[in-house]
Amino acid sequence: MTPPTSITASQRATARRAQGSPLLAALALAAVGLLALFLVLPFVGLLARVPPAALWSRLTQPAVLGALRLSIVTSIAATAVVALLGTPAAYVLATREFPGKRLLETLVDLPMVLPPTVAGFALLLAFGRMGLAGGALRALGVTLPFTTLGVVAAQVFMAAPFFIAPARAGLARVDRGLLETAATLGAGEARRFFRIALPLARPSFVAGLAMAAARSLGEFGATITFAGNLPGVTQTMPLAVYVALQTDLDAAVVLSVVLLAASAALLVGVRSMAFAGRFGAARPGAPSAR
Repeated sequence: MTPPTSITASQRATARRAQGSPLLAALALAAVGLLALFLVLPFVGLLARVPPAALWSRLTQPAVLGALRLSIVTSIAATAVVALLGTPAAYVLATREFPGKRLLETLVDLPMVLPPTVAGFALLLAFGRMGLAGGALRALGVTLPFTTLGVVAAQVFMAAPFFIAPARAGLARVDRGLLETAATLGAGEARRFFRIALPLARPSFVAGLAMAAARSLGEFGATITFAGNLPGVTQTMPLAVYVALQTDLDAAVVLSVVLLAASAALLVGVRSMAFAGRFGAARPGAPSAR
């Protein structure tokens, strides 16, 4: 019978290190708890401020309905423009190498870190009446500053990176072997994109659309700087919250709760689509190029 192998001191030390430090685990849990508390308390305070009955009665007020309607219309329009212009940009950045690509990537991502008021001021200098493109727009009969179209322009400027970044990442993860095989079978680039690349990258595109829509819905700084704060014309929900904080606190709470609910719904939708995408990817079979 073979005698049991003795455990050396070095092996016992290695086992203790693998188990981790109880103090470190306790500190990590405490940090997570503090962060969760810090994040959840503002939402609890907001939701506890107004009862459901008062919330509904406030939602039916003309000023609140006008801001809500304008926010929905402009955010949908901005998201559609972002998808229309951002999809080709994401595809080119994910599949091509060309001089100036890093500069273009920086330019696309810049609105994510740019202060919104600076972005609005830059838009004003570019597309205002005396801006770089103001004369050309005026000749075409188009006016952007202090109009609803200006709200859409500000939202597109600020939301575009939030769509392009995940869409580009999703397209970059598509298996190049599938695309090359489809090309050898005679599929053109457009067919390869719509039949292979886009279906495989769909969760990333959905996530990008949701993030762009949420960013458009919550846009404030660039909008108020470039489009102003005109009720019924450019006063979206974030701007209405800003005004209501000074005149009608209950209305500000109602608008804030609506924005919170919309943002939460978009995030839940993104998580659900991501889960569905992973579940679908686990099933056998791949998109056909035929």
